[in-house]
Amino acid sequence: MAMAQRLRFIDIGANLSDDMFKGMYNGKQYHPADLPMVLSRAWNAGVDRIIVTGGSLEESKQALEIAQTDDRLFCTVGVHPTRCKEFEARGEPEKHLKDLLELARHGCSLGKVVAIGECGLDYDRLKFCPADVQRRYFEKQFYLAEVTGLPMFLHMRAAATDFCEIMQANQQRFPAGVVHSFTGTAEERDRLLGFEKLYIGINGCSLKTKENLDVMAGIPVERMMIETDSPYCEIKAAHAGVEHVITHWVSKKKERHEEHLTVKSRNEPCHIRQVFEVIAGFRKVEDANGIAEILYKNTCSVFFPDQ
Repeated sequence: MAMAQRLRFIDIGANLSDDMFKGMYNGKQYHPADLPMVLSRAWNAGVDRIIVTGGSLEESKQALEIAQTDDRLFCTVGVHPTRCKEFEARGEPEKHLKDLLELARHGCSLGKVVAIGECGLDYDRLKFCPADVQRRYFEKQFYLAEVTGLPMFLHMRAAATDFCEIMQANQQRFPAGVVHSFTGTAEERDRLLGFEKLYIGINGCSLKTKENLDVMAGIPVERMMIETDSPYCEIKAAHAGVEHVITHWVSKKKERHEEHLTVKSRNEPCHIRQVFEVIAGFRKVEDANGIAEILYKNTCSVFFPDQ
């Protein structure tokens, strides 16, 4: 693969409100907040736009605040499946849904909210939220997409059967969507591809094993998007696809933080370039510019249709 110097990327999922970008790790302060430098590295790496993920009502508010700090930042509004108990925490689930809708509408009026989510099902982490509660409030969030006309930023982990049943029943209620951070099987991939309006999002967690790489290679590039899910899902030295990584950044442990360097084991939006390199390298892509442009256009068609 001939890797061009300048490629355009859109990171469809970055958790920029996470405490790690404030210098906090497991409740302890290790270094000053450094989000401006994190973003500077992203822009220099060819990242054109970033969609900041909202995973709860409060986090969605924070995501919108961050998105308003730069013309290249956008965000989602929604509730992650593991946090769906928040709908009932105040005993007013419909009020919670209304608050999400008001926030989404406000963000849309600012040109910043581009999707509903992150929402879906996660049966790997039922200790945080029971499956029946997840299903109930996953379905509720289709209302937000239906009313606003926004696409959906979706989460599916160890729950393909229920997820696809819910998608099937609600597929007329949203214009398009992406199932992000996909780590499923070839069969699950193909079930998702059976929904014409769905794309599949690939990040470092999608590229850990040889099986992951084989599954990724079976996704038509016209149905794929890329992301970092930072500060999580970095590509690690033990991952099967690491041999295809070309671009590296000098990093230091959080205890020895230097603003102009990345933090060891903290993923950043700039690392989307590594995700792309693994995808292109494993698939033996000859035209890096060509595939990067397709991924870019896929993302624009869903989240930025008027731009």
